[in-house]
Amino acid sequence: DDEFIKTPGRVVKVYDPCCGTGGMLTIAKTRIEEINSDADVHLYGQEVNPETYAVCKSDLLMISQDGRDAENVKQGSTLSDDQHAGERFHYLITNPPYGKDWRADKKRVETEARLAFGGRFGAGTPRSSDGQLLFLQHMLARRFKPDEDHSRVAIIMNGSPLFTGDAGSGESEIRRWILENDWLEAIIALPESIFYNTGIGTYVWVLCNRKPDQRQGKVQLIDATDFWQPLRKSLGDKRREIGQDDAQRIIDLYLDYCEGEQVKIFDNEDFGFRKIVVERPLRLSFQASPERIECLKEQSAFVNLAVSKKKKPEVKALEEEAGRQQQEAVLKMLRDMPPALYKDRAQFLEALDKAARAADVKLASSLRKAILDALGERDENAAICTDKKGNPEPDTELRDTERVPLKEDVAIYFEREVVPHVPDAWISSAKAHCDKLDDRPGKVGYEINFNRYFYTYQPPRPLKEIEADIRTLEEEMVAMLREVAG
Repeated sequence: DDEFIKTPGRVVKVYDPCCGTGGMLTIAKTRIEEINSDADVHLYGQEVNPETYAVCKSDLLMISQDGRDAENVKQGSTLSDDQHAGERFHYLITNPPYGKDWRADKKRVETEARLAFGGRFGAGTPRSSDGQLLFLQHMLARRFKPDEDHSRVAIIMNGSPLFTGDAGSGESEIRRWILENDWLEAIIALPESIFYNTGIGTYVWVLCNRKPDQRQGKVQLIDATDFWQPLRKSLGDKRREIGQDDAQRIIDLYLDYCEGEQVKIFDNEDFGFRKIVVERPLRLSFQASPERIECLKEQSAFVNLAVSKKKKPEVKALEEEAGRQQQEAVLKMLRDMPPALYKDRAQFLEALDKAARAADVKLASSLRKAILDALGERDENAAICTDKKGNPEPDTELRDTERVPLKEDVAIYFEREVVPHVPDAWISSAKAHCDKLDDRPGKVGYEINFNRYFYTYQPPRPLKEIEADIRTLEEEMVAMLREVAG
Protein backbone atom coordinates (compact mmCIF):
# COMPACT_ATOMS: atom_id res chain seq x y z
CA ASP A 1 0.00 0.00 0.00
CA ASP A 2 2.96 2.34 -0.48
CA GLU A 3 1.13 4.44 -3.05
CA PHE A 4 -1.77 5.02 -0.65
CA ILE A 5 0.42 5.74 2.38
CA LYS A 6 2.95 7.98 0.61
CA THR A 7 0.36 10.63 -0.29
CA PRO A 8 1.56 13.91 1.34
CA GLY A 9 -0.35 14.71 4.52
CA ARG A 10 -2.12 11.36 4.43
CA VAL A 11 -4.39 10.70 7.41
CA VAL A 12 -4.30 7.01 8.29
CA LYS A 13 -6.68 5.45 10.82
CA VAL A 14 -5.59 2.09 12.28
CA TYR A 15 -7.89 -0.05 14.43
CA ASP A 16 -7.50 -3.21 16.51
CA PRO A 17 -10.75 -4.52 18.10
CA CYS A 18 -8.79 -6.95 20.34
CA CYS A 19 -5.82 -4.69 20.99
CA GLY A 20 -4.46 -6.30 24.16
CA THR A 21 -1.46 -4.24 25.29
CA GLY A 22 -1.43 -2.37 21.97
CA GLY A 23 1.65 -3.90 20.39
CA MET A 24 0.19 -4.34 16.92
CA LEU A 25 -1.11 -0.77 16.91
CA THR A 26 2.16 0.87 17.89
CA ILE A 27 4.21 -1.21 15.45
CA ALA A 28 1.74 -0.39 12.65
CA LYS A 29 2.15 3.30 13.41
CA THR A 30 5.94 3.01 13.38
CA ARG A 31 5.89 1.18 10.05
CA ILE A 32 3.55 3.71 8.38
CA GLU A 33 5.71 6.63 9.58
CA GLU A 34 8.81 4.90 8.19
CA ILE A 35 7.13 4.91 4.78
CA ASN A 36 5.76 8.45 5.09
CA SER A 37 7.07 10.64 7.90
CA ASP A 38 4.42 13.22 6.94
CA ALA A 39 1.54 10.78 7.58
CA ASP A 40 -0.90 11.59 10.38
CA VAL A 41 -1.56 8.20 12.00
CA HIS A 42 -4.54 7.81 14.35
CA LEU A 43 -4.72 4.67 16.49
CA TYR A 44 -7.97 3.12 17.75
CA GLY A 45 -8.55 0.02 19.82
CA GLN A 46 -10.78 -1.84 22.22
CA GLU A 47 -9.86 -4.43 24.84
CA VAL A 48 -12.09 -6.46 27.16
CA ASN A 49 -9.43 -7.36 29.76
CA PRO A 50 -9.00 -4.49 32.27
CA GLU A 51 -5.31 -5.18 32.99
CA THR A 52 -4.12 -5.34 29.38
CA TYR A 53 -6.34 -2.37 28.54
CA ALA A 54 -4.59 -0.36 31.25
CA VAL A 55 -1.13 -1.31 29.93
CA CYS A 56 -2.16 -0.33 26.38
CA LYS A 57 -3.57 2.99 27.52
CA SER A 58 -0.49 3.88 29.58
CA ASP A 59 1.90 2.94 26.75
CA LEU A 60 0.05 5.14 24.29
CA LEU A 61 0.05 8.00 26.78
CA MET A 62 3.83 7.76 27.00
CA ILE A 63 4.58 7.61 23.27
CA SER A 64 2.04 10.18 22.01
CA GLN A 65 2.41 13.90 22.52
CA ASP A 66 -1.22 14.87 22.82
CA GLY A 67 -2.72 11.70 24.31
CA ARG A 68 -5.06 11.39 21.32
CA ASP A 69 -4.30 7.72 20.61
CA ALA A 70 -4.72 6.77 24.26
CA GLU A 71 -8.13 8.45 24.27
CA ASN A 72 -9.15 6.32 21.28
CA VAL A 73 -8.54 3.06 23.15
CA LYS A 74 -11.70 1.82 24.90
CA GLN A 75 -12.41 -0.88 27.45
CA GLY A 76 -15.21 -3.43 27.01
CA SER A 77 -16.38 -6.34 24.85
CA THR A 78 -16.17 -5.44 21.17
CA LEU A 79 -18.86 -7.97 20.23
CA SER A 80 -21.57 -6.73 22.59
CA ASP A 81 -20.42 -3.17 23.31
CA ASP A 82 -18.78 -1.67 20.21
CA GLN A 83 -17.42 1.69 21.29
CA HIS A 84 -16.28 2.80 17.83
CA ALA A 85 -19.62 2.29 16.08
CA GLY A 86 -19.52 5.58 14.17
CA GLU A 87 -15.92 5.26 12.97
CA ARG A 88 -14.44 3.85 9.77
CA PHE A 89 -10.81 2.83 9.39
CA HIS A 90 -8.15 2.38 6.71
CA TYR A 91 -6.31 -0.50 8.39
CA LEU A 92 -8.02 -3.04 10.64
CA ILE A 93 -5.64 -5.54 12.21
CA THR A 94 -6.15 -8.01 15.04
CA ASN A 95 -5.25 -11.33 16.60
CA PRO A 96 -8.54 -12.38 18.28
CA PRO A 97 -8.72 -15.09 20.95
CA TYR A 98 -8.83 -18.58 19.40
CA GLY A 99 -11.77 -20.80 20.22
CA LYS A 100 -13.06 -18.36 22.83
CA ASP A 101 -16.59 -18.86 24.10
CA TRP A 102 -18.83 -15.86 23.31
CA ARG A 103 -21.89 -16.96 25.27
CA ALA A 104 -21.55 -13.89 27.51
CA ASP A 105 -22.18 -11.72 24.42
CA LYS A 106 -24.69 -14.06 22.80
CA LYS A 107 -27.92 -12.21 23.60
CA ARG A 108 -26.74 -8.87 22.19
CA VAL A 109 -24.93 -10.46 19.24
CA GLU A 110 -28.01 -12.43 18.17
CA THR A 111 -30.20 -9.36 18.61
CA GLU A 112 -27.93 -7.46 16.24
CA ALA A 113 -27.78 -10.44 13.86
CA ARG A 114 -31.56 -10.26 13.49
CA LEU A 115 -31.09 -6.82 11.96
CA ALA A 116 -29.49 -8.63 8.99
CA PHE A 117 -27.05 -6.29 7.29
CA GLY A 118 -28.40 -3.37 9.26
CA GLY A 119 -25.98 -4.63 11.95
CA ARG A 120 -22.54 -6.16 12.03
CA PHE A 121 -23.47 -9.85 11.98
CA GLY A 122 -25.88 -10.13 9.07
CA ALA A 123 -24.01 -12.99 7.38
CA GLY A 124 -24.63 -15.33 10.29
CA THR A 125 -23.24 -16.37 13.65
CA PRO A 126 -20.77 -19.21 14.29
CA ARG A 127 -21.10 -21.76 17.06
CA SER A 128 -20.94 -20.16 20.49
CA SER A 129 -17.65 -21.88 21.35
CA ASP A 130 -15.61 -19.84 18.85
CA GLY A 131 -16.08 -16.14 18.08
CA GLN A 132 -13.24 -15.55 15.59
CA LEU A 133 -15.55 -15.08 12.61
CA LEU A 134 -17.63 -12.61 14.61
CA PHE A 135 -14.57 -10.40 15.01
CA LEU A 136 -13.91 -10.67 11.27
CA GLN A 137 -17.50 -9.60 10.49
CA HIS A 138 -17.12 -6.72 12.93
CA MET A 139 -13.96 -5.53 11.19
CA LEU A 140 -15.59 -5.72 7.76
CA ALA A 141 -18.42 -3.57 9.10
CA ARG A 142 -15.92 -0.90 10.17
CA ARG A 143 -14.23 -0.47 6.77
CA PHE A 144 -14.78 2.47 4.49
CA LYS A 145 -17.13 1.83 1.61
CA PRO A 146 -15.21 1.29 -1.66
CA ASP A 147 -16.39 4.62 -3.09
CA GLU A 148 -15.37 6.48 0.08
CA ASP A 149 -11.78 5.44 0.80
CA HIS A 150 -9.30 2.58 0.87
CA SER A 151 -9.52 -0.08 3.61
CA ARG A 152 -7.61 -3.26 4.25
CA VAL A 153 -8.22 -5.96 6.88
CA ALA A 154 -5.68 -8.42 8.29
CA ILE A 155 -6.70 -10.92 10.96
CA ILE A 156 -4.73 -13.83 12.42
CA MET A 157 -6.90 -16.88 13.19
CA ASN A 158 -6.41 -20.57 13.72
CA GLY A 159 -7.53 -23.19 11.19
CA SER A 160 -11.11 -23.52 12.46
CA PRO A 161 -12.63 -20.57 10.51
CA LEU A 162 -11.28 -22.05 7.27
CA PHE A 163 -13.45 -25.16 7.24
CA THR A 164 -15.53 -25.59 10.41
CA GLY A 165 -19.26 -25.81 9.74
CA ASP A 166 -21.19 -27.65 7.04
CA ALA A 167 -23.17 -26.09 4.20
CA GLY A 168 -25.82 -23.76 5.58
CA SER A 169 -24.10 -23.34 8.95
CA GLY A 170 -23.19 -19.94 10.35
CA GLU A 171 -19.49 -20.40 9.62
CA SER A 172 -20.10 -21.49 6.03
CA GLU A 173 -22.52 -18.62 5.41
CA ILE A 174 -19.95 -16.10 6.67
CA ARG A 175 -17.30 -17.53 4.33
CA ARG A 176 -19.85 -17.48 1.52
CA TRP A 177 -20.67 -13.82 2.18
CA ILE A 178 -16.99 -12.86 2.11
CA LEU A 179 -16.11 -14.85 -1.01
CA GLU A 180 -19.20 -14.00 -3.04
CA ASN A 181 -18.58 -10.31 -2.32
CA ASP A 182 -14.97 -10.82 -3.48
CA TRP A 183 -13.28 -9.26 -0.45
CA LEU A 184 -10.74 -11.99 0.36
CA GLU A 185 -7.35 -11.36 -1.26
CA ALA A 186 -5.07 -13.88 0.38
CA ILE A 187 -4.59 -16.34 3.22
CA ILE A 188 -1.07 -16.98 4.53
CA ALA A 189 -0.34 -20.11 6.56
CA LEU A 190 2.18 -19.21 9.28
CA PRO A 191 4.65 -21.54 11.03
CA GLU A 192 3.62 -23.37 14.18
CA SER A 193 4.94 -22.39 17.63
CA ILE A 194 5.32 -18.65 16.95
CA PHE A 195 2.98 -17.50 19.74
CA TYR A 196 3.60 -17.47 23.46
CA ASN A 197 0.36 -19.15 24.51
CA THR A 198 -0.24 -21.69 21.72
CA GLY A 199 1.79 -23.89 19.41
CA ILE A 200 -0.96 -24.50 16.84
CA GLY A 201 -0.84 -23.38 13.21
CA THR A 202 -2.28 -19.97 12.40
CA TYR A 203 -3.37 -18.12 9.27
CA VAL A 204 -3.45 -14.48 8.21
CA TRP A 205 -6.56 -13.51 6.25
CA VAL A 206 -6.01 -10.42 4.10
CA LEU A 207 -9.13 -8.63 2.84
CA CYS A 208 -9.53 -5.44 0.83
CA ASN A 209 -12.46 -3.26 -0.19
CA ARG A 210 -10.78 -2.37 -3.50
CA LYS A 211 -9.18 -5.41 -5.09
CA PRO A 212 -6.72 -4.77 -7.95
CA ASP A 213 -7.97 -5.96 -11.35
CA GLN A 214 -5.71 -9.03 -11.45
CA ARG A 215 -6.97 -10.21 -8.05
CA GLN A 216 -10.68 -9.78 -8.70
CA GLY A 217 -12.54 -13.07 -8.36
CA LYS A 218 -9.38 -14.74 -7.08
CA VAL A 219 -7.88 -15.85 -3.75
CA GLN A 220 -4.15 -16.32 -3.23
CA LEU A 221 -3.01 -19.00 -0.77
CA ILE A 222 0.55 -18.76 0.54
CA ASP A 223 2.21 -21.60 2.45
CA ALA A 224 4.75 -19.93 4.74
CA THR A 225 4.85 -22.73 7.31
CA ASP A 226 8.58 -23.29 6.67
CA PHE A 227 9.54 -19.62 6.91
CA TRP A 228 10.91 -19.46 10.46
CA GLN A 229 13.99 -19.27 12.63
CA PRO A 230 14.48 -21.12 15.94
CA LEU A 231 14.52 -19.08 19.14
CA ARG A 232 17.63 -19.44 21.27
CA LYS A 233 15.35 -19.84 24.29
CA SER A 234 11.70 -20.86 24.26
CA LEU A 235 9.09 -18.46 25.62
CA GLY A 236 6.13 -20.57 26.69
CA ASP A 237 4.89 -22.28 23.52
CA LYS A 238 6.86 -19.86 21.36
CA ARG A 239 9.89 -21.73 20.03
CA ARG A 240 10.17 -20.09 16.62
CA GLU A 241 10.02 -16.64 15.09
CA ILE A 242 9.53 -15.20 11.62
CA GLY A 243 12.78 -13.39 10.87
CA GLN A 244 13.07 -10.26 8.75
CA ASP A 245 14.20 -12.29 5.72
CA ASP A 246 11.27 -14.70 6.19
CA ALA A 247 8.84 -11.79 6.41
CA GLN A 248 10.26 -10.31 3.22
CA ARG A 249 9.88 -13.65 1.43
CA ILE A 250 6.20 -13.72 2.38
CA ILE A 251 5.71 -10.15 1.13
CA ASP A 252 7.52 -10.96 -2.13
CA LEU A 253 5.34 -14.03 -2.74
CA TYR A 254 2.24 -11.95 -2.07
CA LEU A 255 3.28 -9.12 -4.39
CA ASP A 256 4.64 -11.34 -7.20
CA TYR A 257 1.23 -13.07 -7.38
CA CYS A 258 2.61 -16.07 -9.29
CA GLU A 259 1.78 -19.70 -8.64
CA GLY A 260 4.59 -21.92 -7.39
CA GLU A 261 5.52 -24.38 -4.69
CA GLN A 262 4.40 -22.02 -1.91
CA VAL A 263 1.65 -20.17 -3.79
CA LYS A 264 -1.67 -21.33 -5.22
CA ILE A 265 -4.26 -19.05 -6.83
CA PHE A 266 -7.91 -20.08 -7.03
CA ASP A 267 -11.19 -18.66 -8.25
CA ASN A 268 -13.59 -17.78 -5.44
CA GLU A 269 -15.97 -20.48 -6.70
CA ASP A 270 -13.31 -23.17 -6.27
CA PHE A 271 -13.99 -23.13 -2.53
CA GLY A 272 -17.75 -23.55 -2.96
CA PHE A 273 -19.92 -26.63 -3.24
CA ARG A 274 -23.59 -27.52 -3.32
CA LYS A 275 -24.53 -30.22 -0.82
CA ILE A 276 -27.35 -32.21 -2.37
CA VAL A 277 -29.41 -34.80 -0.53
CA VAL A 278 -29.66 -38.08 -2.41
CA GLU A 279 -32.81 -40.07 -1.75
CA ARG A 280 -33.54 -43.71 -2.45
CA PRO A 281 -37.01 -45.28 -2.53
CA LEU A 282 -38.58 -46.95 0.46
CA ARG A 283 -39.10 -50.68 -0.09
CA LEU A 284 -41.02 -52.63 2.55
CA SER A 285 -42.42 -56.11 2.91
CA PHE A 286 -45.29 -56.84 5.31
CA GLN A 287 -46.35 -59.92 7.22
CA ALA A 288 -48.79 -60.59 10.06
CA SER A 289 -46.36 -62.97 11.76
CA PRO A 290 -46.31 -63.47 15.57
CA GLU A 291 -42.93 -61.71 15.85
CA ARG A 292 -44.05 -58.61 13.94
CA ILE A 293 -47.44 -58.51 15.71
CA GLU A 294 -45.57 -58.49 19.01
CA CYS A 295 -43.75 -55.33 17.87
CA LEU A 296 -47.10 -53.54 17.63
CA LYS A 297 -47.36 -53.59 21.42
CA GLU A 298 -44.44 -51.13 21.58
CA GLN A 299 -45.95 -48.60 19.18
CA SER A 300 -47.14 -45.48 21.02
CA ALA A 301 -50.38 -45.16 19.02
CA PHE A 302 -51.31 -48.72 20.05
CA VAL A 303 -50.26 -48.21 23.68
CA ASN A 304 -52.25 -44.96 23.93
CA LEU A 305 -55.48 -46.76 23.09
CA ALA A 306 -55.59 -47.88 26.73
CA VAL A 307 -54.55 -44.49 28.15
CA SER A 308 -57.22 -41.99 29.20
CA LYS A 309 -56.68 -38.29 29.89
CA LYS A 310 -59.90 -37.97 31.87
CA LYS A 311 -59.54 -36.86 35.50
CA LYS A 312 -62.59 -38.55 37.00
CA PRO A 313 -61.55 -42.05 38.12
CA GLU A 314 -64.79 -43.71 36.99
CA VAL A 315 -64.68 -42.21 33.50
CA LYS A 316 -60.94 -42.84 33.21
CA ALA A 317 -61.37 -46.52 34.15
CA LEU A 318 -64.19 -47.00 31.63
CA GLU A 319 -62.20 -45.41 28.76
CA GLU A 320 -59.08 -47.42 29.53
CA GLU A 321 -61.05 -50.67 29.70
CA ALA A 322 -62.62 -49.87 26.32
CA GLY A 323 -59.15 -49.15 24.98
CA ARG A 324 -57.81 -52.49 26.18
CA GLN A 325 -60.71 -54.24 24.49
CA GLN A 326 -59.90 -52.40 21.26
CA GLN A 327 -56.25 -53.48 21.59
CA GLU A 328 -57.31 -57.10 21.95
CA ALA A 329 -59.61 -56.78 18.95
CA VAL A 330 -56.79 -55.38 16.81
CA LEU A 331 -54.38 -58.12 17.90
CA LYS A 332 -56.97 -60.84 17.20
CA MET A 333 -57.71 -59.33 13.79
CA LEU A 334 -54.00 -59.41 12.87
CA ARG A 335 -53.53 -62.97 14.20
CA ASP A 336 -56.45 -64.12 12.05
CA MET A 337 -54.89 -62.64 8.90
CA PRO A 338 -53.13 -65.05 6.53
CA PRO A 339 -49.36 -65.14 7.37
CA ALA A 340 -48.46 -64.42 3.76
CA LEU A 341 -45.47 -62.18 3.00
CA TYR A 342 -46.59 -59.11 1.06
CA LYS A 343 -43.94 -57.47 -1.14
CA ASP A 344 -46.26 -54.60 -2.03
CA ARG A 345 -47.61 -52.15 0.55
CA ALA A 346 -50.74 -51.41 -1.48
CA GLN A 347 -51.66 -55.11 -1.55
CA PHE A 348 -51.07 -55.45 2.18
CA LEU A 349 -53.27 -52.41 2.86
CA GLU A 350 -56.09 -54.02 0.88
CA ALA A 351 -55.74 -57.19 2.93
CA LEU A 352 -55.60 -55.16 6.18
CA ASP A 353 -58.75 -53.16 5.32
CA LYS A 354 -60.56 -56.36 4.39
CA ALA A 355 -59.59 -57.97 7.70
CA ALA A 356 -60.67 -54.85 9.63
CA ARG A 357 -64.10 -54.85 7.96
CA ALA A 358 -64.55 -58.53 8.68
CA ALA A 359 -63.60 -58.06 12.34
CA ASP A 360 -65.59 -54.81 12.61
CA VAL A 361 -62.48 -52.98 13.84
CA LYS A 362 -62.06 -49.26 13.12
CA LEU A 363 -58.50 -48.22 12.30
CA ALA A 364 -57.72 -44.56 12.91
CA SER A 365 -54.90 -43.14 10.78
CA SER A 366 -52.44 -43.14 13.70
CA LEU A 367 -53.25 -46.79 14.53
CA ARG A 368 -53.06 -47.74 10.87
CA LYS A 369 -49.58 -46.19 10.67
CA ALA A 370 -48.53 -48.01 13.85
CA ILE A 371 -49.56 -51.35 12.29
CA LEU A 372 -47.60 -50.58 9.12
CA ASP A 373 -44.54 -49.63 11.18
CA ALA A 374 -44.74 -52.80 13.27
CA LEU A 375 -45.50 -55.28 10.49
CA GLY A 376 -43.28 -53.72 7.84
CA GLU A 377 -39.58 -54.44 7.33
CA ARG A 378 -37.13 -53.04 4.80
CA ASP A 379 -36.73 -55.40 1.87
CA GLU A 380 -34.62 -54.48 -1.16
CA ASN A 381 -36.65 -56.93 -3.25
CA ALA A 382 -40.01 -55.39 -2.35
CA ALA A 383 -41.98 -52.95 -4.50
CA ILE A 384 -41.39 -49.21 -4.06
CA CYS A 385 -43.74 -47.49 -1.61
CA THR A 386 -45.49 -44.49 -3.16
CA ASP A 387 -47.50 -41.54 -1.83
CA LYS A 388 -51.04 -40.54 -2.84
CA LYS A 389 -49.73 -38.87 -6.01
CA GLY A 390 -47.81 -41.98 -7.05
CA ASN A 391 -44.39 -40.50 -6.24
CA PRO A 392 -41.82 -42.78 -4.59
CA GLU A 393 -41.37 -42.25 -0.85
CA PRO A 394 -37.79 -41.75 0.36
CA ASP A 395 -36.16 -44.17 2.76
CA THR A 396 -34.57 -42.01 5.47
CA GLU A 397 -32.16 -44.80 6.43
CA LEU A 398 -30.73 -44.84 2.90
CA ARG A 399 -30.53 -41.04 2.65
CA ASP A 400 -27.09 -39.79 1.66
CA THR A 401 -25.41 -36.54 0.59
CA GLU A 402 -23.06 -35.50 -2.20
CA ARG A 403 -20.93 -32.36 -2.45
CA VAL A 404 -21.03 -31.01 -5.96
CA PRO A 405 -18.38 -28.36 -6.82
CA LEU A 406 -20.04 -25.06 -7.70
CA LYS A 407 -18.38 -25.07 -11.11
CA GLU A 408 -20.06 -28.36 -12.01
CA ASP A 409 -23.62 -28.86 -13.21
CA VAL A 410 -25.53 -30.77 -10.53
CA ALA A 411 -27.49 -32.94 -12.98
CA ILE A 412 -24.36 -33.94 -14.91
CA TYR A 413 -22.48 -34.71 -11.70
CA PHE A 414 -25.40 -36.79 -10.41
CA GLU A 415 -25.64 -38.82 -13.60
CA ARG A 416 -21.90 -39.46 -13.60
CA GLU A 417 -21.18 -40.11 -9.92
CA VAL A 418 -24.41 -41.43 -8.40
CA VAL A 419 -26.70 -43.07 -10.96
CA PRO A 420 -24.22 -45.80 -12.03
CA HIS A 421 -24.12 -47.04 -8.43
CA VAL A 422 -27.76 -46.47 -7.36
CA PRO A 423 -29.97 -46.19 -10.46
CA ASP A 424 -33.18 -45.64 -8.45
CA ALA A 425 -31.81 -42.59 -6.58
CA TRP A 426 -32.98 -38.99 -7.03
CA ILE A 427 -32.06 -35.52 -5.73
CA SER A 428 -34.32 -34.27 -2.94
CA SER A 429 -36.18 -31.06 -3.70
CA ALA A 430 -37.66 -30.76 -0.19
CA LYS A 431 -37.47 -27.21 1.16
CA ALA A 432 -35.30 -28.32 4.07
CA HIS A 433 -32.74 -29.60 1.56
CA CYS A 434 -32.71 -26.48 -0.66
CA ASP A 435 -30.50 -23.42 -0.46
CA LYS A 436 -32.09 -20.51 1.38
CA LEU A 437 -30.83 -17.90 -1.10
CA ASP A 438 -31.69 -19.43 -4.48
CA ASP A 439 -34.23 -22.16 -3.46
CA ARG A 440 -32.45 -24.68 -5.67
CA PRO A 441 -31.89 -28.26 -4.43
CA GLY A 442 -28.74 -28.50 -2.35
CA LYS A 443 -27.39 -26.07 0.20
CA VAL A 444 -24.41 -23.98 -0.89
CA GLY A 445 -21.35 -24.17 1.33
CA TYR A 446 -17.83 -22.78 1.30
CA GLU A 447 -14.70 -24.12 2.95
CA ILE A 448 -10.98 -23.58 2.45
CA ASN A 449 -9.15 -26.84 3.09
CA PHE A 450 -5.72 -25.23 3.07
CA ASN A 451 -3.59 -28.32 3.68
CA ARG A 452 -5.24 -30.24 0.84
CA TYR A 453 -4.10 -27.67 -1.73
CA PHE A 454 -0.46 -27.98 -0.68
CA TYR A 455 -0.42 -31.72 -0.04
CA THR A 456 2.47 -33.53 -1.71
CA TYR A 457 2.03 -37.25 -2.20
CA GLN A 458 4.78 -39.32 -0.61
CA PRO A 459 4.81 -42.84 -2.09
CA PRO A 460 5.29 -45.63 0.46
CA ARG A 461 8.54 -47.53 0.56
CA PRO A 462 8.78 -50.68 -1.56
CA LEU A 463 7.30 -53.76 0.12
CA LYS A 464 10.64 -55.60 -0.07
CA GLU A 465 12.34 -52.89 2.02
CA ILE A 466 9.61 -53.06 4.66
CA GLU A 467 9.82 -56.86 4.81
CA ALA A 468 13.61 -56.67 5.17
CA ASP A 469 13.27 -54.24 8.08
CA ILE A 470 10.73 -56.55 9.77
CA ARG A 471 13.06 -59.54 9.41
CA THR A 472 15.96 -57.53 10.86
CA LEU A 473 13.83 -56.48 13.85
CA GLU A 474 12.70 -60.08 14.40
CA GLU A 475 16.32 -61.28 14.40
CA GLU A 476 17.27 -58.56 16.89
CA MET A 477 14.37 -59.53 19.18
CA VAL A 478 15.32 -63.22 19.07
CA ALA A 479 18.94 -62.32 19.91
CA MET A 480 17.79 -60.20 22.86
CA LEU A 481 15.54 -63.00 24.15
CA ARG A 482 18.46 -65.45 23.97
CA GLU A 483 20.57 -63.08 26.04
CA VAL A 484 17.83 -62.80 28.66
CA ALA A 485 17.37 -66.58 28.74
CA GLY A 486 21.13 -67.10 29.05
